[in-house]
Amino acid sequence: MHYLALLLAAALFIPAPARADGLDGLERLIAAWLESPHGNYQALSFTYWNDQGSVPESCAMCHSETGFLDFLGVGGHTAGQVDHPGTINTVIGCASCHTAEAHALDAVTFPSGVEVAGLGSSATCMVCHQGRQSSDHVEVRVAGKAEDDVSGDLAFVNIHYAASAATMLGSEVRPGFQYEGRSYAGRFMHVPGADTCVACHEPHSTAVETDGCLACHRGVDELRDIRTQHRDFAGTGDRSGGIHSEIVALKSQLMDAIRAYASAIAGTPIAYANSFPYFFADPSGSGELSPDQITRDNRYQSWTPRLLKAAYNYQVAAKDPGGYVHNPRYMLQILHDSLADLAGVTGLDVSHISRP
Repeated sequence: MHYLALLLAAALFIPAPARADGLDGLERLIAAWLESPHGNYQALSFTYWNDQGSVPESCAMCHSETGFLDFLGVGGHTAGQVDHPGTINTVIGCASCHTAEAHALDAVTFPSGVEVAGLGSSATCMVCHQGRQSSDHVEVRVAGKAEDDVSGDLAFVNIHYAASAATMLGSEVRPGFQYEGRSYAGRFMHVPGADTCVACHEPHSTAVETDGCLACHRGVDELRDIRTQHRDFAGTGDRSGGIHSEIVALKSQLMDAIRAYASAIAGTPIAYANSFPYFFADPSGSGELSPDQITRDNRYQSWTPRLLKAAYNYQVAAKDPGGYVHNPRYMLQILHDSLADLAGVTGLDVSHISRP
């Protein structure tokens, strides 16, 4: 029997104190997990490969429980790698985190090749929430190429999704492209007791424990309204919102700069859509794409090294919408530097923006 089935079966038969809502402790945990992204059997994260009959080894670690157990070394497999395709429709369930191998995991190697130890119970989270690319990967792609020359050898580099652990560790693992000569924020330590994955997220539901945040950050009702750095980083003249609003404003300005550079320097207008491969040719130059233009055949192919770096950092910010909590300073820095780098050749005035 599958590990998950065993644990669910056990949960149904292990006595626990009854609660007023009719659910005992284990049942409540299972109910919370089933409502979480990790327990969503219909999610594309776990159904994308159904027609293929298995999840490829390169994806199985995070998109199937069998692949995750394979990576951990459960059942005699080699720890640290996935040797077999994953089973379709197996979500990240109880057995993924509640095995001896998962409990013993304390160090994780990130896409940059940096191993981070001493992670404790957050290690299992960080295995998957680290992205699949880094500053180092982008640097290798553009090496030896003139910054503003279009190269047919270049293609968009996608960090992948929900790379929150990499964001939190910042320059320690280099998830964003880091420009030469610039310093970048490292691990966002926050405060003791609120500086790990499981300290801020309920492990089974993954819900953010907002009460603790708002207990310290008085005067706000939403996490997005929290602001501990009061400079006008985006240069909008409006500091009434939280640090989230600064990141959103800089991200919007970066997209405008990307489009301006693509038209003027790369020679082919570009537009973004929240669909793989994300950046597409934009014949009208309007920034708006019709459904028939959001296809792989219309993917953007006029990349220069400078444009690729900026687009990569835009995607880093786009694919960690919680970056304003995970590491706001690092997010602001990579967006600022990408914007400033493009402005250096387009003549865009960026004197209004400020780097943390």
